Amino acid sequence: MAASNIEVESFLKNSFAKKPNISKLEIKILDRKPLSEPKGWDALIVNLNATVKQGASERPVSQNMIYFVNGDIIAPELMNMKTGEHLKNLVAPDFKAEYYNAAHLLSGNANSKHKVVIFSDPQCPFCKTFAPEAISYMKKYPETFALYYYHFPLASLHPAAVTITKAAIAAELKGVKDVILKMYNTKISSRESDEQKIIDAFNKAVGTNITLQDIRSKEVLKHSKQDMDVALNMMVTGTPTIFFDGKKDASKKQYKEVKVK
Repeated sequence: MAASNIEVESFLKNSFAKKPNISKLEIKILDRKPLSEPKGWDALIVNLNATVKQGASERPVSQNMIYFVNGDIIAPELMNMKTGEHLKNLVAPDFKAEYYNAAHLLSGNANSKHKVVIFSDPQCPFCKTFAPEAISYMKKYPETFALYYYHFPLASLHPAAVTITKAAIAAELKGVKDVILKMYNTKISSRESDEQKIIDAFNKAVGTNITLQDIRSKEVLKHSKQDMDVALNMMVTGTPTIFFDGKKDASKKQYKEVKVK
C-alpha cells in the first residue's frame, strides 16, 4: 500500500520546513493518479505555497510539483531506461472546466463532441508544423471539435515569441480573423529582441498594423498573463502541449483518431 495523501503531505512539509529561507509553508496534494507502468506507483500532483526569503526581501511562491510514491518510497522523478522517457512529462492535472472559455475558442462550440486545447509557441520549430496542421484540420469539423488555443511563448528559448504572441492577442482584440494560423508565418529570428522589428515581421505575415502601443495595452498584457497563469496551473512546460477531453495527450495524435463526418 502506498503512503496516504496525509502521510505524503506531512513528509514533504517537514522536508521543506528545514530550509531556513522558507516560511508560511502549505503543502496540499491536488490529484493522485496510478501509473499503468511501472505497476504499483502513483503520481501525485502537489501544490506548494510558501513565503521565500531572498536577501532582505520576501516573496510569495505558489508552485505545482509532481512526486511518485510506491509504498514508503517517494521520488521526484522516474525514468524509463529503455526509452529515456521522463515519466513526469506524462503526468498533468485534468484540464479545468473554467478554462474552456470563449476568449480562447478558435473553432467549434461548447456542444462539440470533443474538447481539444493547444498550448503553443509560434517560434517553436515543431509547433510551426504541428499547430497550423492540427488547427486547420479541426476547424473543418466544428461539430466534432471544440478547439481552444493558449499562447505559451518559451521566452528563454525564443524571445521573439513573446512579442509575436502579444501582437496576436492585440490583433484578435481588434477583430482580425485567422490570426493564430497566420502568425506562424512570421519571418524573424527566434532570438530577436527588438520589438519593433518583430512587430514589423508580424504585420507583414498577418496583414495588420499592430503597434508597440497596442502590445503594451492593459488588455493585451492581462490576456498574456492569464495564458501563462493557466499554463502554470496545468503544469505545461513545453510546446506543443495538448489536452484532449480534459486529459494531457502525450501522443498529440488523439484528435486524428476520432471518426469525423
